[in-house]
Amino acid sequence: MTTPIEPLDALSPADRQRLTEVWEAAVRATHHFLGEDDIQFFKPLVRDAYLDSVRLACLRDADGRILGFVGTADDKVEMLFVDPACHGRGIGRALMAHALAGGAHSVDVNEQNPQAVGFYRHLGFVQYTRSEVDGSGKPFPILHLRFEEDCP
Repeated sequence: MTTPIEPLDALSPADRQRLTEVWEAAVRATHHFLGEDDIQFFKPLVRDAYLDSVRLACLRDADGRILGFVGTADDKVEMLFVDPACHGRGIGRALMAHALAGGAHSVDVNEQNPQAVGFYRHLGFVQYTRSEVDGSGKPFPILHLRFEEDCP
């Protein structure tokens, strides 16, 4: 059982720690193209910068533990991560529905993460362009997707 989607306007140290744990567990479960050095490169950026650069919302279980979260900026989903122990339970779908209702209609996804690519396509996103490198200049191709209703 989960609670309703909750905005995270001010992160407590415990929430910041849990979001980072969810991020790392999800990345380890789905981003098989990343090496340990890559994960350790991104982890402090997520914890200390990226979480503060987006509007966050999360889903918690009945005990208050964060199961997944979405971060948006302007009209874009910048991050969506779900605890791998909870994959397949509709948490990602619920968080994306929340983001879409809030005006987000685009997302970038690692091309080398077929699970995520399939998830977004299943929700109605279509690719409109591709980048050879990620936002950090690393050689991880990015697919730029937008919600199908927004496409001409």
